[in-house]
Amino acid sequence: MDSTAAVTTTSLLGAIIVAQRELARRVVTVLAPEGFTVDQWLILHTLAGGAGHSMGELADALMISNPTLTRCVDALVDQSLVFRRQDAEDRRRLSVHLARQGQARLARLDALVAAQEAIATSTPGWCRLVEVVSEQSAT
Repeated sequence: MDSTAAVTTTSLLGAIIVAQRELARRVVTVLAPEGFTVDQWLILHTLAGGAGHSMGELADALMISNPTLTRCVDALVDQSLVFRRQDAEDRRRLSVHLARQGQARLARLDALVAAQEAIATSTPGWCRLVEVVSEQSAT
């Protein structure tokens, strides 16, 4: 068998996983030189809506384990990109907010990620995903 032959999947889940892995690999490649992980970028991106979120809300929304989320948020706090604020109603509860420096940094990271998204949507894996979704929709 030719080792350069493309392997494709007819499964919707398989096509989604292949496309996700390709995009994640591309995003990791551009975020790493900036000193960021995908999880850290996701946290900043989620906080960009303006409202703060509790650690539990972030963990649930981003599907990140609590220990991983804590490490990521701690690193972002250390860089002054996010800050924690005590809840006015329940002083035991903390919310995480995007700082001004975080907004500026996120703008650069978002541009890098958007460029990779644009490239990834033209890859064979992404094109296969579109095909499989079209096939599934037709049935």
